[in-house]
Amino acid sequence: MLNVAHVHRRFAQVHAVNDISFHVTAGEIFALLGPNGAGKSTLLRMLVGITYPDSGRIEWQQGGSTASRLPASQIGYLPEDRGLYQDQPLVTVLEYFGTLRGMTRTEARASATAWLERLELGGRLKDKVGALSKGNQQKVQFAAAVLHQPRFVILDEPFSGLDPLNQELFLSLVRGLRDEGTTVLFSAHQMALVERLADRLFVMQHGREVLHGTIPDVRARWGGDRKLVLHATSVTADAVQQVRAHPAATGVVVHDDGTMEITLGAASPVGELLAHCAQLFTIVDVRTEQPTLHEVYINTVGAVPAPALAEVA
Repeated sequence: MLNVAHVHRRFAQVHAVNDISFHVTAGEIFALLGPNGAGKSTLLRMLVGITYPDSGRIEWQQGGSTASRLPASQIGYLPEDRGLYQDQPLVTVLEYFGTLRGMTRTEARASATAWLERLELGGRLKDKVGALSKGNQQKVQFAAAVLHQPRFVILDEPFSGLDPLNQELFLSLVRGLRDEGTTVLFSAHQMALVERLADRLFVMQHGREVLHGTIPDVRARWGGDRKLVLHATSVTADAVQQVRAHPAATGVVVHDDGTMEITLGAASPVGELLAHCAQLFTIVDVRTEQPTLHEVYINTVGAVPAPALAEVA
């Protein structure tokens, strides 16, 4: 549905977006990730037509043709910085945003009312936006992005200001959008939530691509080693040293609660090492762990050096 090809965007001495290319398939949830200043918001603003690339192409598929941007009625955008009218009632604000997207006032009010019910704000239709908490204002901003049933939704930090219960609500709502046929591109810093939500991800650092693929794919390619986690008793210092000396163990950490984390080489079999441990101490519980997306992200993004001055000048 969306194809981004070799896009560049500069601001004075900063090369904010540097030769970025990816595609988003219709009906998927695509995560655009990166640390602060990586160029994500600049790229998102280009996708919705607020700014334009210096070079490269942004192409949207519409039926059998392509376009450089989607009509306002077909795209929804939740910006990182909220743009709500603080002294107006919720339903009035949403009705106005709906009309900007091509809805009649009647259609916009009906959709706004339905979305506020889904967002657990149905009893506050006439409350002014400024009276809401930060998290509830985020709900209203989300409703403004989706109430016109767009084909493509861009969510910049959708979980900002939300408590764990409302994070779960947003996860459910975004999955619901996908199930109804909406394509979703979102940016977030909460890797545990990204891991549960995204079909594919694209990670930027210093304006460049550093990671791209499905969650299993990036784990396999950039995730580092697996861990064998044991809860054990009667662990002596000599036993720990013997585990560290085993060829399958590349690292051993022992915690105060008796948990031992053994980092395994990529191709190391678990059975032989586990049998060796069973001879050294009593194993109460055992599990293996794959690297989390948080670990993949930290290890990958943290290893990317800043560009040389010649690159940004």
